[in-house]
Amino acid sequence: MWVLVFFDLPTETKKDRKIAANFRKQLMGDGFTMFQFSIYLRHCASYENAQVHISRVKTILPPIGKVGILYITDKQFGSMELFNGKKLSDKPEVEQQLELF
Repeated sequence: MWVLVFFDLPTETKKDRKIAANFRKQLMGDGFTMFQFSIYLRHCASYENAQVHISRVKTILPPIGKVGILYITDKQFGSMELFNGKKLSDKPEVEQQLELF
């Protein structure tokens, strides 16, 4: 599973910028990496693990601004096409997932 966090936070004042920076810092502290400036993503081993990280994001939501949370499967993520200009880009590294029988 992949958890994506999209956000549009105000940055007009110094206080707003500090709140936005703190939100990004807390996302990275929970294992999210920047995909684009206002889009962070994290790979999770299972649906249950994704729900844990979604709950953590909900606890650090800033008081103002827009935040969206989306979770998708590895297969859905793998079907994404990424471009840098008109050139096809590589996808982010997928962590190795262990299976126990």
